[in-house]
Amino acid sequence: QVQPVESGGGLVQAGGSLRLSCAASESVFKLNAMGWYRQAPGKQREMVAVITVGGSTNYADSVKGRFTISRDNAKNTVYLQMNNLKPEDTAVYYCNAPTWTDYGFRTRDDYWGQGTQVTVSS
Repeated sequence: QVQPVESGGGLVQAGGSLRLSCAASESVFKLNAMGWYRQAPGKQREMVAVITVGGSTNYADSVKGRFTISRDNAKNTVYLQMNNLKPEDTAVYYCNAPTWTDYGFRTRDDYWGQGTQVTVSS
């Protein structure tokens, strides 16, 4: 299957903003929740935000009030608007199409893109 393509990362000062984009295949996008995940050096990958097909959202506590996830169904694209960025937000950001389980959203092992680097300087 076609992997997602992330873009929009870069270097920004603390307090700044970035908007990430993830283009997904139509067959995956229209039937699945979409989520953003990140991995900082030496740390495990973690969930940042997830949005369902119906538009319900879920955020990690560390980004609530600063990040906003949205999806454009016409473009098969999911966005992550990141405001008031902090140095601890520095990571490679990935998108995925997680599935819902009894234990919460679970990422698909075979659906990772190359990621986009976000670096926040202090």
